[in-house]
Amino acid sequence: MDKFTTLTGIAAPLPLINVDTDMIIPKQFLKTIKRSGLGVNLFDEMRYDSDGNEVEDFVLNKPAHRDAKILVSGDNFGCGSSREHAPWAIKDFGISCVIAPSFADIFFNNCFKNGILPIALPQEDVDKLMDDAERGSNAIITVDLESQTITGPDGGEIHFEVDAFKKHCLLNGLDDIGLTLEKVASIDVFEEKAAQARPWV
Repeated sequence: MDKFTTLTGIAAPLPLINVDTDMIIPKQFLKTIKRSGLGVNLFDEMRYDSDGNEVEDFVLNKPAHRDAKILVSGDNFGCGSSREHAPWAIKDFGISCVIAPSFADIFFNNCFKNGILPIALPQEDVDKLMDDAERGSNAIITVDLESQTITGPDGGEIHFEVDAFKKHCLLNGLDDIGLTLEKVASIDVFEEKAAQARPWV
């Protein structure tokens, strides 16, 4: 998993509440077990019409937001089913940070395991960042995980909270497998002692 330290990029506004995981990546795209290739279908039913053509007024189809790295949205983001394909699709599109007043718990935790930083902020701070994101290509926002700050286009700073362990994992690019591999020396010692104690196993 890539390390998350500082992210600077365009923010896309999605002022909707209760954005569920089926909206993020519809069920027909859940057949794959690969983490790549899902970005094209992110928000599929909002991005494309019934003929597969882009819906021009959807935010991620607008020229100013096509390369967005940050998504600013409404309350209870990521609710619904627990599909891990949702953060996979977000990450594959190129978005590495989602900002909202609140998140569904399973989606929130899945984000950290897939290199995405979900930031929960008071509504007034989200409203400010949503307004900044409306500026299009001028909506450059910097998210600094180490200092736990968001710097807006006007230079204003917003502080955010993040669990210390989850912060450590993102800063060091550690998913569950990476965390296990940090203990590989201890695991090897255990396996060697176990083999000596029970050679018949």
